[in-house]
Amino acid sequence: MSVSVKLIGFLVALAAVFGGAVGIGRAVGPVDSPTADHGGMEGMDEMEGMEGMDMSESGAASIPKGLLVSQDGYSFRLDQTTVTPGTAVPVSFTIEDPDGNPVTEYDVEHEEDLHLIAVRRDFSGFQHVHPEMASDGTWTTELDLTPGAWRLFADFKATGAEALTLGNDLFVPGKLQPAEPPTADSTTATVDDYTVTLEGDLTAGAEAKLTLNVTRDGEPVTDLEPYLGAYGHLVALRAGDLAYLHVHPEGTPGDGETEPGPDVVFFANVPSPDRYHLFLDFKHEGVVRTAAFTVTGSADTATSPDDESDGEHADDDAH
Repeated sequence: MSVSVKLIGFLVALAAVFGGAVGIGRAVGPVDSPTADHGGMEGMDEMEGMEGMDMSESGAASIPKGLLVSQDGYSFRLDQTTVTPGTAVPVSFTIEDPDGNPVTEYDVEHEEDLHLIAVRRDFSGFQHVHPEMASDGTWTTELDLTPGAWRLFADFKATGAEALTLGNDLFVPGKLQPAEPPTADSTTATVDDYTVTLEGDLTAGAEAKLTLNVTRDGEPVTDLEPYLGAYGHLVALRAGDLAYLHVHPEGTPGDGETEPGPDVVFFANVPSPDRYHLFLDFKHEGVVRTAAFTVTGSADTATSPDDESDGEHADDDAH
């Protein structure tokens, strides 16, 4: 067979392959074709392992609070990410808006423009403070910091935006003295001469009623003082990733129905059946004290996700 015949045969075969590819492409359609069955997101819900993912634009709203340093264009920027240990360590930071500028206007939430929570990653050293803001948007405060890795939470509502809780890590070098991890749930806490007991069960995806009972030397405390517009503030942090929940009690001081103790009732909704560390701030005789608890949430087997309702206390969840 001559070289010219072989060449002609090769060109014919190549043309056939090219034509078949074009035909297949026309049948399937381009990858961005709106008529393609599997070219977009329409088929994602049926893919194995994807059933629980929220693929909508509102998916970020389902992320527990405090896990992100930036959300909705706002960022929590620490001036220093490493500081020396001490009992009055200066800490400063800014909240940046979507344009990268420090936020200087906030809406008052629970009597403050911004709430700062600090806790070491082994859940020791919990602090709830209220920094002061300079005219340039820089917040400053002092924290009692021991060596270790700390998580800071900025809880705020910039004017014209949604309320957010952003988290950032602060590192304190030195010899670490780790806290003894809890080996079981703890629903009784002693602070000075006060005893606080927790009643109620956490169930993932369902509203839980938690009752905190405060006694002093065995006697009920019936004259709790308002603290930030309430008789108590409860923060829940999930073990492992420190996902943040900030819940508030039922009723408000002076509403004619809410008693100033000994019981303070909260409603909380946890996102998963994990262990949670709870911290209650309460005020009595001019002093704010913190009681700590450890509770394990259970799975909600009574209702399916489609049957869950928001509940009348939905607004009491994290801010």
